[in-house]
Amino acid sequence: MPRDQLTQAAEEVKHAAAEADGEAAERMDDLAETLENLASTDQGPDHGRLARITHSLSELRAGADGAAAERVDAAQDHVKAYRETVEGV
Repeated sequence: MPRDQLTQAAEEVKHAAAEADGEAAERMDDLAETLENLASTDQGPDHGRLARITHSLSELRAGADGAAAERVDAAQDHVKAYRETVEGV
């Protein structure tokens, strides 16, 4: 199921949050929760929502290093893979 990619992205972001601290960790936790919710809704996110998530991941990546940065990169790859399955734009 394509939305498994969003679930995997959420897991990566959760792991990244465990490697981060402060506001970055909180933002990562919030994003992980958002991804989990989107993975389980009846209708998946559209391209616009996915673009905002990708942008948020890019911002988080800019402030991360080490294992957290690698996890954010992996999450972004999962979101991009899911986005390729979304019809439209």
